[in-house]
This record gives sequence, structure tokens and C-alpha cells, in this order.
Amino acid sequence: MSIALTDIVLTYPDGDSTVTALDHVSLEARPGELHAIVGPSGSGKSSLLAVASTLIRPDSGSVRIDGTEAAELSPAERSRLRMNRVGIVFQQPNLVSSLTAAEQLLVTDHMRGRPVRSHRAAAERLLAVVGLDGKQHRRPAQLSGGERQRVNIARALTGDPRVLLVDEPTAALDHDRGARIMDLLAEITTEYRVATFVVTHDTEYLDRADTVSTMRDGRLTTTGGAPRPERSGAAV
Repeated sequence: MSIALTDIVLTYPDGDSTVTALDHVSLEARPGELHAIVGPSGSGKSSLLAVASTLIRPDSGSVRIDGTEAAELSPAERSRLRMNRVGIVFQQPNLVSSLTAAEQLLVTDHMRGRPVRSHRAAAERLLAVVGLDGKQHRRPAQLSGGERQRVNIARALTGDPRVLLVDEPTAALDHDRGARIMDLLAEITTEYRVATFVVTHDTEYLDRADTVSTMRDGRLTTTGGAPRPERSGAAV
């Protein structure tokens, strides 16, 4: 399997006491599976994503990514694991206003120590995969909200990750654009054989998921999802 969280406990200090953000949470996704996590604000969804991405080390429990136990790694080793095995799609694209769509991806590759010139073609291929063929030279101000989110997704796919972690991908989009982004994530999960966690408030898109979990007060309840339908990759 690509990612497995087992019996995760995470607490935060709160004055003289502690708050339990994650209460013995277990969750996994195999290659080609999309797992949606829903729940109200403050339920622990963001904490779960932070632990899954190895940005936060839990109090106890196991985080295993593509066969590697993250809890046994040093901070520098966890950083390399994230860089090479994990793609993160943040809620806000946070694109650099002066860079073109292709350059947003090339900067990420440059951080991995890869020569920019030799990876330009690969960046443009990824943009085509997410429906932005012909828009690689446009800057963020020249793209729609849905197109900026597609650049965000393409950027997360640089480096060929085995795990894709997605935070509220439809939060700033209208219904149609949100549906297309979720369709795209489902298609990428299948075609790239990544293990995908999507944290979302939107319950109307859950038919794209193989499995759905509900989080409340740091505890997780998991149910099987319906088979994902075939969908088109129409541009947003």
C-alpha cells in the first residue's frame, strides 16, 4: 500500500490541559484509490492531513508511506520523503504572480535539484494532463480560479509522487468548477496509480471517492464508497 496511518494519537497543549486532535485514528489508501475525509471545522481533518504529510509527528502511532516508516526518520529524512514521495495540493494555490504556469512547476523541480531546462517539456506535459494545454505561458492573473487550481494539482504531481494529499480543493470554486476538479482528481488517482486523500467540506462530490471517512472530535468513521463513474476531463 502507498500510505497507511495506524492508531494515530495527536494532542495539542491548551492552557493547563491538552486537546486531542486525533484519537487513535487509522486510515489507508492503496495505489489508485481516492479516499475522502469529511467533517465539520475543528473535527481534526487538517491535523490528519498534516500527520499524513509528515509535517507534524504524532504523539504515537505509525505513518507508513510507500513502505517507509516516517516515525523512524530524522526531520531532514522526512523532508526528503515528502519531496520525493508525497504531492500536496494546498487549499489556496499560492502561485507566484510573476511566473507562468509552466514555471510554477519548474520551480518545484528546481528545488529537487533537477535542471530546469531539461524538465520544461515534462512540465508542459503535466499541464496538458490537467487540461491546460496551450496555457503554459499564462500567469496566474490570466487564469480562472479553476485553472489556477489545476496548476496547483500539476505542481503536486511533479516528481511522480506515490501519495497525493489534497486540502479542500473545491472551497473557492462554484459547483461546476468544483465538480470538474474532483473529476480530475479521480482521473489522476486512477491513471497515475497514486494513493489519494482528499479533505473536504463538500459532501456532494463523494461519489468520486472509493472510500469515505467522517471525522468528528478527532475520531474517524469509515464507510465504503460507491464505484467511481467514468467522467470527462473537461477544462475548468
